[in-house]
Amino acid sequence: MNRSIDIFDTTLRDGTQGEKVAFSAEDKLRIARQLDAFGINYIEGGWPGSNPRDMEFFELAADASFEHARIVAFGSTCRAGASPEEDRNLRLLVEAGTSVVCIFGKSWLLHVEKALQITAGQNLEIIRDSVGFLKQHGKEVIYDAEHFFDGYKSDPEYALSTLKAAEEAGADTVVLCDTNGGTLPHEISEIVAEVHKRVDIPVGIHAHNDCELGVANAMAAVRSGCTHVQGTVNGYGERCGNTNLCSLIPNLQLKQDYECIPDEKLEELTALSRFVSELANLNPDIRQPYVGRSAFAHKGGIHVSAVMKNEDTYEHVPPSRVGNSRRVLVSDLSGRSNISYKAEQLGIKLDKYGDNVSEIVQKLKELENKGYQFEAAEASFELLVKRMTGVWEEFFKLEGFRIIVEKNVSGSSRTEATLRIKVNDQAEHCAAEGNGPVHALDKALRKALHKFYPEISNMHLNDYKVRVLNEKDGTGADVRVLIDSAEHGKSWGTVGVSHNIIDASWQALTDSFGYYLAQKQKSIQQKEVI
Repeated sequence: MNRSIDIFDTTLRDGTQGEKVAFSAEDKLRIARQLDAFGINYIEGGWPGSNPRDMEFFELAADASFEHARIVAFGSTCRAGASPEEDRNLRLLVEAGTSVVCIFGKSWLLHVEKALQITAGQNLEIIRDSVGFLKQHGKEVIYDAEHFFDGYKSDPEYALSTLKAAEEAGADTVVLCDTNGGTLPHEISEIVAEVHKRVDIPVGIHAHNDCELGVANAMAAVRSGCTHVQGTVNGYGERCGNTNLCSLIPNLQLKQDYECIPDEKLEELTALSRFVSELANLNPDIRQPYVGRSAFAHKGGIHVSAVMKNEDTYEHVPPSRVGNSRRVLVSDLSGRSNISYKAEQLGIKLDKYGDNVSEIVQKLKELENKGYQFEAAEASFELLVKRMTGVWEEFFKLEGFRIIVEKNVSGSSRTEATLRIKVNDQAEHCAAEGNGPVHALDKALRKALHKFYPEISNMHLNDYKVRVLNEKDGTGADVRVLIDSAEHGKSWGTVGVSHNIIDASWQALTDSFGYYLAQKQKSIQQKEVI
């Protein structure tokens, strides 16, 4: 490796300032453990003086053990007119019990004179006193120079003097913050290079993504000599977010030979990204580079054909290197290569079925023209292939169903589904009430199948989406229903299309049950072989 970079994760502090991002103290501790195991150097836990939740986190972290990372408490320099010893914020930073503290101070005269309404000299004194106070208490001090790049462009000498004030007071690292996120990479490079001529201690970068340049700016800073980078998992953060560590780390480590984390840990990157998304209760960004579900997804037939011959043709790094996997999508753009690849993933060798590949491709295009979409419904695609190749046996057959919806003058409603199916030539007739037609139908089907396949009690409907396909037809339009089902964390998608929303729902629902039962049967057969 060329040289090491200290990665400073601020997901638990700056990341939580992003819209819809929130973690409990326990969530933050779980994430901190994952970051530690991943190999992150610094984990900023929050601002002890700002809210009780962050105080609780530091109390939990004090009793926890971390193998690699150092937990960091965050705060600001002392208030104007008060000594560090009297400042509640600095006192709480000391009491947080962390070996490392990160404080921010002003670098831009606009903020010094207009926001704080103090003199340039007073601001320098505040920086020196605050850093010196924390060093007297044995802390490693990381000084964040807020709005540094804007301040430098306004008054270079003053912005640099704030860094020197922190350095002279004993700061271990100074971090240049692009707080407004408006600086461009070439400006970052030039300014960082100038800073290195004047500062002798390590220099870091803290970039925001307001111009979609958070990662690019951090990389530019590293190329110009920064050895400390601050960012967040998935790029969470205020406004448009922060430098996305899920992109930055592999960019530096795989593309430029820097060492950010232990090399073998890089394969855990995708899992880390999804873990943090899950605790944030946010859907993962499927198009996120490296870790998104679409990062190595191929749809065009020509692309798939080439990747099957040599993955380098359309993949800039092997997906497994960052813990992700290749996905081949099936759609009306698909060719024989897509179908063959997907079928092979399903354990079906299409070579022995002759013309079936062409028939499947044609059928797929016809179905997608009608509104079916298999990119998010790979379970339905698997069933389609197996039905067309004759390797599928239905677990049950529909004889008929009826749904009754009642609504009375009081406003209350009642929905009942009556269902007739056959399982192994045995007729079942069941009824169930639900919150609506689909819920009632789902309950009736479960009731009818349970004595034959009791394991269905373990699966549940995760998500249900309806899309109107031809809006000009109003309430008579065709609709597409996508159902996402799950069992113990494993999920699968199915699809149905019809002008009747109940019929479309039935298609997706029965595919979901059929796919699940087939997977269970396959698992049992594999165990019997073993």
